Amino acid sequence: MDKALPAIPAKRYFTIGEVSELCGVKPYVLRYWEQEFTQLKPMKRRGNRRYYQHHEVLLIRRIRDLLYDQGFTISGARNQLADGLARPETAASFHEEAVAAEALAEELHALEASHSQAMAMAADKHESARLSVSVEKLSLEQVREELLAIRSTLLAQL
Repeated sequence: MDKALPAIPAKRYFTIGEVSELCGVKPYVLRYWEQEFTQLKPMKRRGNRRYYQHHEVLLIRRIRDLLYDQGFTISGARNQLADGLARPETAASFHEEAVAAEALAEELHALEASHSQAMAMAADKHESARLSVSVEKLSLEQVREELLAIRSTLLAQL
């Protein structure tokens, strides 16, 4: 398993399909691991759909490493996780990564809100520009230039 895993995006929740791609294991393997590793408990919503949090994705990657790369059995991996999480420095770093992931998710949420606000402002500017164009009797070339200017303004705000 030499293939490098992709970076984990700054999201609050991940579907089983996303986790499957991020961790390089099939969804049925993830469901099986939920039965074998008590630490792995994704949230279940609508129609029993699983939603994993960032720390669970990290845990799945750790389980994958223990089983596939280091050659542990399920029982051995379970013991390694129990030993590793019992050590304060491992638990602290695990917690720090989870807190950092939450902070990134909050930052992403704030950026999305700013983006939505900018889009609303751009729509308002577009509407006022549209009204000014309809009031004036412009030639087609002038309308085209005005629309191109509005487009560049909108793109600059993204």
